[in-house]
Amino acid sequence: MSWFKRVKEGILTKTQDKKPTPDGLWHKCPSCKTPTSTKEFEHNLWVCPSCNHHDKIGSSEYFSILFDDGKFKELDEDLISGDPLKFTDTKAYTTRLQASSEKSGLKDAVRTATGRIHGLKVSMAVMDFGFIGGSMGSVVGEKIARAIDKAIELEIPMIIISKSGGARMMEAAFSLMQMAKTSAKLALLGEKGIPYLSILTDPTTGGVTASFAMLGDINIAEPNALIGFAGPRVIKETIGKDLPEGFQRSEFLLEHGFVDIIVERKDLRDRIHEILHIIGVHKRPHATPSKTNNTTQIATQK
Repeated sequence: MSWFKRVKEGILTKTQDKKPTPDGLWHKCPSCKTPTSTKEFEHNLWVCPSCNHHDKIGSSEYFSILFDDGKFKELDEDLISGDPLKFTDTKAYTTRLQASSEKSGLKDAVRTATGRIHGLKVSMAVMDFGFIGGSMGSVVGEKIARAIDKAIELEIPMIIISKSGGARMMEAAFSLMQMAKTSAKLALLGEKGIPYLSILTDPTTGGVTASFAMLGDINIAEPNALIGFAGPRVIKETIGKDLPEGFQRSEFLLEHGFVDIIVERKDLRDRIHEILHIIGVHKRPHATPSKTNNTTQIATQK
């Protein structure tokens, strides 16, 4: 006599009765492949709780993480790219701009704003990789330049968070000119003795690295971020040699003196405030907290 009896061979649930798992409930880490619930992943600031991989996030997320209560005043939000060269490859540049805007909900690859970090007022520019790979075109350069002008006007620190594939080829020389423009503006900022913190995230490459990203008074990197000018594959093919382990990653650059400090995302807000406090920004008249309602509240993602 058998203790167990199979009622029916195969799967008991009919296909039409199966309930599919809703999309967006889980996030699979691209580094260690460990699945994490989306809610836990966002609560952990989009960092894998298993391997500490810092996933790519955009301006909305950084604004919510860094600014006090997620409040800020956005600058030059209506600037959009033109098509000065009437560029077309497999698609027209205007078509790419429109498609990227519809997909990302952004108008270009950077957003700029003023806000407060633990009460200290700052001007901030944050790049968005979701808009044509965070490429730097005329609008990116112009918005960053204007944000630096705002920092000079208000005598407040400038913070730029870089995340970019480099200069935007569809704008050719117009894009490359932004390297000089942003670097010149940062030189004016330095002449005024106003601090500039550069935060390098994964990836920071090309013309962005060759200009404002590496010009910070303090260069801060997120863990394991890819930072460099040309990509490692191009360099390897050019020199015909294998590259050192971890080449162009934050830890490698820290060891070789290209970045000053590596800060995990959860500590970024406190560390920025600590650095600015050491510099003495809190002693500046415009840096102290003020009662103002001219702010924008960012919606927290659920």
